[in-house]
Amino acid sequence: MFTRLLMSTVAAVTLMAAVPAQAQTASPAAVARLKALVAGSAFAKARASLESDWDRIIQDVITLTEIPAPPFHEAERAKAYAEMLKAHGLSDVEIDAEGNAMGLRKGTKPGGPLLVIAAHLDTVFPPGTDVKVRREGDRLAAPGIGDDTCSLAVLLAYIRALDRAGIRTEHDILFVGNVGEEGPGDLRGVRYLFTKGKYKDRIKQFISFETGRGSITNGGIGSRRYKITFTGPGGHSYGAFGIVNPAQAMGNAIVAFGQMPVPETPKTTFNVGIVEGGTSVNSIPHDVAMTVDMRSESRDALKREEDYLMSILPKAVDAENAARSTRLGKITYEARLIGDRPVGSTAADKEIVQVATAAMNAAGITPKYRNSSTDSNIPMSLGIEAVTLGSGFAPTRGHSLDESLPLDKEPTLAGMEIGLATVIALARGD
Repeated sequence: MFTRLLMSTVAAVTLMAAVPAQAQTASPAAVARLKALVAGSAFAKARASLESDWDRIIQDVITLTEIPAPPFHEAERAKAYAEMLKAHGLSDVEIDAEGNAMGLRKGTKPGGPLLVIAAHLDTVFPPGTDVKVRREGDRLAAPGIGDDTCSLAVLLAYIRALDRAGIRTEHDILFVGNVGEEGPGDLRGVRYLFTKGKYKDRIKQFISFETGRGSITNGGIGSRRYKITFTGPGGHSYGAFGIVNPAQAMGNAIVAFGQMPVPETPKTTFNVGIVEGGTSVNSIPHDVAMTVDMRSESRDALKREEDYLMSILPKAVDAENAARSTRLGKITYEARLIGDRPVGSTAADKEIVQVATAAMNAAGITPKYRNSSTDSNIPMSLGIEAVTLGSGFAPTRGHSLDESLPLDKEPTLAGMEIGLATVIALARGD
């Protein structure tokens, strides 16, 4: 049934693999290992648990979606999720100092290397957004129902499936609902987990579950984000005409920034996403600001982008100070780093990638390896094995107010089974 379910979605899976790379297959030994696992009676019970739990999974998605979780305001959802983890019998359930909700499913050798599986609590939507779930035919709709709320429900279903199937693992598994994955959060939840959290020295492998099917994210796209503020004396647009204007300096910088040379490979990008400032149309502004985003698959290319940005800012200011009067003061600038996602990768021959690949291969799917910006960036950058996998759901219109979740039961359960097989294989230690 595992193969039959998954084969029904092969065409859709292939199309959904964003930023596709060369298709991959695992080693024959890894495939044999996973085929044996999914053919066993214990996995059959775990799979049956997922199928019988469909209505409960959907209800958990609805319950969690209707608890708002804007960036930096995830506390209410974290509290609810911690209670869910506790109700599922996990040990050491807590909300850490950064706001991550977590609990341990202890293995037969507790205290040893740790497997972390996580889904993020936060959504992109600001406080006050209506998150009431609506049923629209064969789908559910609400802001944040897909990214990444549905994956939180899948993690709970995994706990139930492991328990009902009587599956014991050698390694402890830490289930985490983490904060701060979306833009302004800057991966703060997982960053804390790996740099300050009490489990930081035990984590051997990490899986972030996001929406989607059929791809393995084993490359982390890095980003550097700055808010650059230009300040000047300001004044009346008529009475003070002729003095320096910070908007003109910012304009100089934007033009120069747009001329930045970047390679096509590795893919490297830049963007001015926000421009702001001023008080009225007839005032020379006292300050203006631009917020920029730079991304790359390469540490070196990202560093070159940052160096280029820093080189053009003083020139943009100097040009404006030379072009107009500085009798009331000069233009100055401040560049403040507001986002830092490190570049990272997990090689295809590492166990976590091989096992995830083999789980798909065993089901008749040849996955795509890909690069993206996810919670896995943090462990990847630290040299810890990490991947981001699809949790099975395939929502549409992510990050929009009309985000929706198709209730396509069979392919969704099929995707869940791949993730569960990967988790079991890694945590069993065989």
